[in-house]
Amino acid sequence: MEQRNLLLAIVVSVSILLGYQFLVEAPRLERERAAQEAQRAEREAAGEVVAERAAPGPQAAAPGLPSLPGQAAGQAPRAPEAAAAASEPRVAIRSDRLEGSLSLRGGRIDDLLLTRYREDVDDGSPQITLLSPPGREHPYFAQFGWVPVAGGAEVPALDTVWQANGQVLAPGRPLLLTWNNGAGLAFTQEIALDEHYMFTVTQRVVNRGGAPVELRPYGLVARSGTPDTLGFWILHEGPIGVFGGTLTELDYDDVQDEGTIKQTSRGGWIGITDKYWLAALVPDQEADVESRFNHSLENGRDRYQVDILGGRRVVGPGGSVEVVHRLFAGAKEVRVLDAYEERLGVDRFDLAVDFGWFYFLTKPIFYVLEYFNRNIGNFGLAILLLTVLIKIVFFPLANKSYRSMSRLKKLQPKMMEIRDRFKGDRVRQNQEMMALYKKENANPISGCFPILIQIPVFFALYKVLFVSIEMRHAPFYGWIRDLSAPDPLGLLTVFGLVQWPVPDLLQIANVGIWPLIMGGTMYLQQKMNPQPADPTQAKIFLMLPIVFTFMLGQFPAGLVIYWAWNNLLSIGQQWLIMRSMGVTISGQTAPPLNIGAAASGAAKGAAQGGQGARTAGSKPGDGPKKGRTKAGSDKARTGAAGAAPDGRRPRAGRRKRPTRRG
Repeated sequence: MEQRNLLLAIVVSVSILLGYQFLVEAPRLERERAAQEAQRAEREAAGEVVAERAAPGPQAAAPGLPSLPGQAAGQAPRAPEAAAAASEPRVAIRSDRLEGSLSLRGGRIDDLLLTRYREDVDDGSPQITLLSPPGREHPYFAQFGWVPVAGGAEVPALDTVWQANGQVLAPGRPLLLTWNNGAGLAFTQEIALDEHYMFTVTQRVVNRGGAPVELRPYGLVARSGTPDTLGFWILHEGPIGVFGGTLTELDYDDVQDEGTIKQTSRGGWIGITDKYWLAALVPDQEADVESRFNHSLENGRDRYQVDILGGRRVVGPGGSVEVVHRLFAGAKEVRVLDAYEERLGVDRFDLAVDFGWFYFLTKPIFYVLEYFNRNIGNFGLAILLLTVLIKIVFFPLANKSYRSMSRLKKLQPKMMEIRDRFKGDRVRQNQEMMALYKKENANPISGCFPILIQIPVFFALYKVLFVSIEMRHAPFYGWIRDLSAPDPLGLLTVFGLVQWPVPDLLQIANVGIWPLIMGGTMYLQQKMNPQPADPTQAKIFLMLPIVFTFMLGQFPAGLVIYWAWNNLLSIGQQWLIMRSMGVTISGQTAPPLNIGAAASGAAKGAAQGGQGARTAGSKPGDGPKKGRTKAGSDKARTGAAGAAPDGRRPRAGRRKRPTRRG
C-alpha cells in the first residue's frame, strides 16, 4: 500500500542517516583527527615554522589586534610557560555560580570554574572548567584592550601588569585596573560581575599629554586546541555569532579552511560555544564593530580566536574616552540568556542554544517543560507530563490516523484474498484494491497526513531534550541518575551486575533497560498496525524495533524514556479505537466496544445501587425528610411495580388461564 511504502521510506531513510552517522561518519572523523595530530607532530618535530594567520599587531598597516607577549606582528603567539603563568599576580573571582581568578598580567579573564556544574553526577567529581590560563593543557581566555591607529601611542600590551584596587572580584564589588604609559595616557579597566555569568568591562583612556591620540578598542576570546565535539548534525559546537540579526554558525574545520572570516555589523555578539557552555563577546549594541573568526597554528597546534574591533576614538589633550564591552562566560541557561536579551538588549542572545530550524516550536516547548520541572521538581516527570500534553493537543489528528489504520487492519483479510487471487495481474489487483477501498470508505493515505503534521513537533521536543542544559545531570527514578546520559545498566554488563570497561566498538550493543522497554513498546505498536502483505516488507518491519533499540541505546535516557512513554500512550489510544471499531490486535473482528455507553452504564448502575442502599438503610420514624417508613417503602416499591397491596397483580394486568373441562 502507498501508506506502508511511504512510512517504510521514512523509517528506512532515518535509519540510514543515523546508521551512517554512528557507523561511518564518527569513525571517519576520528581517523581524520588522528591524522591531523600526527601531521602536526611531524611538522613540529621537523622544526617547521608556521606563519600566523591571526590578527595583525600594532605595527601592521591595517589596524588590528595585538599579538601575544614576545611576538612580532604576524607571527604565531606563544603561550607563557606554566611556571610563569602560576607566578602571575591574580585577583580572585567569587560568586554563587563562578569561581576562579583574573590575571593582572594583561588583565586576562582566564581561570573560571562553574560551581553549579560538575563533570559527572558524583558529588565529588571536579567542577566544570570553562576558562584556563596560558600554560595549561587547553588555554581558553578573554582579554580586552586598545589598538593604536597607525603605530601611535604606547598602549597596554598583552603582558602588561596592571595595578588592582582590590583582591576579590564579586557581584557588587567591581575591580578597577589601572596603568599609565608614562607619556601622558592613563588607562583604566573597571570589571564588574553580575549574579549570573556576565562580566562588564568599562575601558577608559585619559589624555594628559599635549597631542591627540587615536585608538580602537578590542576584545578577544582565544582557545587553543580543537575540542572534542559530539559530531551530531542537529547540534552546533564551535564559533558562533549574531550579526545584523542573523545567526552565523561555523564548524571548527570551516575556520581552519578559511583562516579568517570577517563580519561588520551594529551590535550583535560573537563567541565560541560548546553543547552547554558559552564564552561570548558582547559589544555596545548601538555601536558599529568589526568581528572576526580566526584560526592559526601555534607550535603545530590549532588556535581559534574570535574578536571584536571598535571604531576609531580620538582622545584630545585633556580629554578622555570610554567604551563598554561585555563578556558572557557560563552555562547556556535559557532564562538567563533571555534576561540579558531583555535587560541589556543583546540581539537574539537565546540563539546561543541550538534550538534549530523549528525555533518557533522548540522554544515554547522548552518553556512548558521548564515550567513543569520547576513546579514538579523532577525533570523526568516533566517529560512524561509534557508528552501527555502533546498527546492531548494532537488527539483529534491521532484519532483520525488510528481509525484509518484500524479500518485497514479490519480489511486486511480481504486485501490478502485479493492479492492471492490476482497474484500475477498487478493491474487487476490494484483495481480490486481501489474498489475495496471505495466500498468500505477506507483511504490508505489518510492516516499518513496526521503523522506528517506531528513530525515537526516531535522533532522539536527531541531537540529540546537533547540540547537543554536543564536536563544535564537531572535524575529520574531508580537507576537513572542523569537524564542526559545513556542508560547506565547495559546488556554487556549484565545490567550492572558485571562491571568492566566496554570497548567503544561494542558500545552500540550495550543497550540498557529503558532502550529495551522502548523497543518492546515499538514492537507492540508494530503488531497493532496493518501488516504488509509482502513477506519481505513484513520482515523489515519486524526488524525495525530491534534496529531502533540498538541505535537509540546510546541516546540520552531522557529521550528514550520520552519515546517509550509516547509509545505506551499511543498503544492505549490505538487499542481503544480498534476495540470501538470491532477490531482486535490480531486483526479479527469482534463486537465493538462502546466506550461511551459502557462508561454511562457503569455510572447509572452505581447511582441506582447507591439509591437502593440509602432506601434499605431508612428507619421507621425518620420522617418524610430523612426517609420513608418501612410500610411506606414497601408500598412505594409495590406501587412502582404495578402490584396490588396484597402482593398480587391487578386483574387488568393478569392473564386468564383457560378453563379445563371434563
